[in-house]
Amino acid sequence: MAHVAQWKGAEVNNLLQIMTDSPVIGLVNIKGIPGPQLQKMRQSLGNKAIFRVSKLKLLSLALKDMETKKKGIKELEKTLDGQVGLIATDMNPFKLFRVLEESKTPAPVKGGEVLPNDVDIKSGETAFKPGPIVGELQRVGIPAAIEHGKVVIKADKTVVKAGETVSAELAQMLTRLEIYPITVGLDLQAVFENGIIYQKSDLDIDLQQFFNKLSSGVQNAFNLAFNINYPTTSTIQPLLQIAHGRAVNLVFNADIISPLSIDFMMSKGVNQMLSLASRMSPEALDDELKSKLGTGSAALTTASSKEPEAVKDEGKGLKAKDKGKVKEKEKKKETEKEVTEEEAASGLGQLFD
Repeated sequence: MAHVAQWKGAEVNNLLQIMTDSPVIGLVNIKGIPGPQLQKMRQSLGNKAIFRVSKLKLLSLALKDMETKKKGIKELEKTLDGQVGLIATDMNPFKLFRVLEESKTPAPVKGGEVLPNDVDIKSGETAFKPGPIVGELQRVGIPAAIEHGKVVIKADKTVVKAGETVSAELAQMLTRLEIYPITVGLDLQAVFENGIIYQKSDLDIDLQQFFNKLSSGVQNAFNLAFNINYPTTSTIQPLLQIAHGRAVNLVFNADIISPLSIDFMMSKGVNQMLSLASRMSPEALDDELKSKLGTGSAALTTASSKEPEAVKDEGKGLKAKDKGKVKEKEKKKETEKEVTEEEAASGLGQLFD
């Protein structure tokens, strides 16, 4: 029977305890991260997450053993490749991914790396003093010269294209120019939560686009529920307000007496009564009506007997035939006025019944 080193068993048990205590377990790629920066990243997590680097074999054993407690977690084994670390947290996978992405920082290259993006050098002055540096810049393909006692880059230049390997000499020069072409950090590969494995592609979402779609969905759902009169906690108040307004309009326009309409109907009746009384002879009114009308009755009577200015203007300069038509119109108006008075009298009679 092969002997297993005691420290390996202790490490597996340690990994199992970390995975047991945390609901969210992930694997991060740490390839290319210098030791000091890795320590800073570990410290930056603080109490948000536990980060531990271990051998791939031990991580694999721990994941298999944890399968009995957390079904589906052993699927994380598929991302065990290269230099990998374990991360455990209470944060949901999407928040964890965002936290790790925001903690990434630009870093220099040593040479031999395949760069993910173009490396562009901009024209302009440099901080270098005139000397051999000009030749060194030119050797790595950077158009440099001395102008007015300063070392300048004469034109913009793409020194490395995406997918190309950077040479050690160029890498050194980029560092001297304080150009850091790569971003280093804990690169989350996959996360386990509640039996589900989230891949990096699942977690890398555009938050602004997501919130815009979510907001649009909420608004569309509200509009649908509101327009089909479906009561929810969001729609019940506006639906009740509309129903109340329609109920008031119905009982008022249909002359239905109710607590909702009685004040409106009484006000309408009083206005109709006063309108009729203002057209009647003062001898036909009692003292109470005269008191209510006051000076307003005379004003109303005067206004009603006065010919509208528009009609006066209309009669100027007309021929006899046209004047006859105007008089005919006025007669028709008087007939309409009489009908209105009859209706008003009827309303007044109903009011005092």
